[in-house]
Amino acid sequence: MNAQLDGLDRKILAQLQEDASLSLDEIARKVGSSKTPVWNRIRKLKAAGVIGRQTVLLDPLSLGLEACFFVLVRTSEHDADWQARFLATLKARPEVMEAHRLAGDIDYILKVRVKNAKAYDDFYQALIAEVKIFNVTALLSMEEIKSTTVLPVGDE
Repeated sequence: MNAQLDGLDRKILAQLQEDASLSLDEIARKVGSSKTPVWNRIRKLKAAGVIGRQTVLLDPLSLGLEACFFVLVRTSEHDADWQARFLATLKARPEVMEAHRLAGDIDYILKVRVKNAKAYDDFYQALIAEVKIFNVTALLSMEEIKSTTVLPVGDE
């Protein structure tokens, strides 16, 4: 269900996406409102599920996680037990930043962030030890051109 957002809601969301550490006073000033209405709207947006958990973004290179692989997974298994094991395995692996089930020839795509090729191979070996996979293709990202967590919340 889509939330009904007005212009002020969208401005607040844009500010929060830009910098969630801003004080309530700073957000109110930037969106042209006062503190209490902004606070009430943020509470309503949280209650409606528009705003999820708040966190910080870490720089992977600063943490030594220099290799980003996109992993294409094809499986010949499509039963509920296999899927449950596969999903549990993915959720347990901190290297997996994203996982998507796809339509088409590829069943899943994973975004995996590791230190190097050896660390990727360790991940790969652990994955295939847990679940049977028909085919895996790993694509090394040579350069990250754009990465954002910001969703478009502009005018309707």
